[in-house]
Amino acid sequence: MYSKEIENTDLKKARQSLIEELEAINWYETRIKETENEKLKKILEHNKNEEKEHVTMLMEWIIKSDAEQNKKFKEHD
Repeated sequence: MYSKEIENTDLKKARQSLIEELEAINWYETRIKETENEKLKKILEHNKNEEKEHVTMLMEWIIKSDAEQNKKFKEHD
């Protein structure tokens, strides 16, 4: 098990990575709307969906690694 100090550092890294993945999804959506090239649009859609997979992976890790966050997922309104 991680020490509290290491655990907090890993959580910070995971949270920052989550932010970056969500931003990437937004960037891809903007680019998809702006392009008229269908081949490029398909590539960008694919990339956007990979970012969504990364978000899911990070959220799963955060939930397992942060008891308070896990509790909030179970108890939110």
